[in-house]
Amino acid sequence: MFDNLSSRLDGVFRKLKGHGKLTEKSVEEGLKEVRIALLEADVHYRVAKKFIADVKARALGQEVMKSLTPGQQVVKIVNETLTTLMGENCEDLNLSGARPVSVMLVGLQGSGKTTTSGKLAVYLKKKGRKPYLVPADVYRPAAIDQLQKLGAQLGVPVYPSEPDMDPVDICDKARTAAVKEGCDVLLLDTAGRLHLDEALMAELVRIRDAVSPSDILLVADAMTGQDAVNIAKSFDERLDIGGVVLSKMDGDARGGAPLSIRSITGKPIKFIGVGEKLSDLEAFHPDRMASRILGMGDVLTMIEKAQEVVDEKQAAELEKKLRKNQFTLEDFRDQMRQIRKMGSLTDILGMIPGMGKVKQMKNLQVDEKELVHIEAIINSMTPQERRQHAIINGSRRRRIAAGSGTRVQDVNRLLKNYAQVMKMMKKINKSGMRGMGRGMLPF
Repeated sequence: MFDNLSSRLDGVFRKLKGHGKLTEKSVEEGLKEVRIALLEADVHYRVAKKFIADVKARALGQEVMKSLTPGQQVVKIVNETLTTLMGENCEDLNLSGARPVSVMLVGLQGSGKTTTSGKLAVYLKKKGRKPYLVPADVYRPAAIDQLQKLGAQLGVPVYPSEPDMDPVDICDKARTAAVKEGCDVLLLDTAGRLHLDEALMAELVRIRDAVSPSDILLVADAMTGQDAVNIAKSFDERLDIGGVVLSKMDGDARGGAPLSIRSITGKPIKFIGVGEKLSDLEAFHPDRMASRILGMGDVLTMIEKAQEVVDEKQAAELEKKLRKNQFTLEDFRDQMRQIRKMGSLTDILGMIPGMGKVKQMKNLQVDEKELVHIEAIINSMTPQERRQHAIINGSRRRRIAAGSGTRVQDVNRLLKNYAQVMKMMKKINKSGMRGMGRGMLPF
C-alpha cells in the first residue's frame, strides 16, 4: 500500500534530516521532490499544489527554523497536513432514522459493490446490528446469485430478488421483508455500468427518492487513482453521497484517490477494502493512513485486528508457555492460524513502525502458500512429534513430508528455524527484550 509514494517521501526526508540546519532553499528543493512524488502517485494537481503551499508556509516558520531537529519537524508537519487533507477524523456509517435504516451502495460496474455489501454485513454484525442484503442489480448476470451466496456464507438473510423485477420495487419491498426477518439495516446493492450514463443515474435517483437511505456510499476502485476522484465527484453531484468506500487498497494503490477525494468532493472516505476476505474491510482513519504513507506504521489498527481474533485466555496460556520455554509446534500452528485471520502478513508487517524503512522489508512479499505448507507439515506430525520436535528423525521426516505433500528439505527447514526460535526465546527469557534478534517466525 503506497509503496512507491512512501519510498519517495522517505528519500526526501532523509535528505532534509541530513542537514544540521535547514535553509529556505533546502526546504523548497525537498518540497519540489514531494510535489513530483504526489503527482506521480496520481494525486489531483490542485490538491498537490495546496498541500505543498500549506507545508511550505509552516516549514519556513519559526517552529522549524529555530528547532534543534528541523528535519523531524518537517516530517511532523507533513504528517499533520496529510491527516488534515484526508479529513482528520474517522467517520462511521450514518444509521440514524427509524429502523430498519437503509444504506445504499452505488458505483461503476467492477468497483466491488457486491463484495463490499458482504463486507459491510460482516462489519455491522460485529457492531451488534442485524443486516439485510438486498440485490437491486437486475442487469448484471449472476449479480443476484452472487449476493445470495454471500448471504448464505455469512448467515445473513437476502431479499429474494428476481431479474424481471423493478429495482425501485425491490428496494421498497425489501424494507417490509427486513422487518419480518428482524433486521435493522438494509444494504442495497445497486446496479453499475462500465461508464457513467444518464440511465444509471436516473435509476439511482429513483431508488434514493423512494427509499430515503440514511447513507449513500460510493464504492470506488482505489487502483484507478484520480479517475476514482472524478467518479466520486460525478456521483456526488447527482446523489449527494454520504461517503466513499475505496476497494482494492491492498493492490498497487498509488495514493491519488485517498489523498484527493476529501479535498475535491468534501465527502469522507469511510472504509477501505484491504483484501479478498469478507473480513478485509477497515474503517478509514486519516491519521493512521498518514502514518502508513510516511512509513511510521499503524499500531492501533494492528491491535484492533489482533483483539478481534485473539482469545484472551489462550493468549495468557501462551505467555506462560513462552516464559517457561514450552512453546510447541502445535502452539505455533494455532498462533499462525490466528495471525492469518488478521490479514496478509505483508500488510501486518507494514503496520509495524519502521518496518517499511528496513531495507530487507522493501518489496517483501510473504508467500501465503508457504504458510499453508507449514501448517500441512505440522498437521502431518503426530501429537507427540508436535510437542517434542527432537524425536523427529530421518524416517519420521520422510513420512511427514509424504503426508503433507512437501519435500524433506521443507520439513528440515521448518524444524531448523523452529529450533532457532526456541533458542532465541530462551535468550529473551534470560535477558529480556535486549536478547531479541531477527527471525521470530520459523519460516
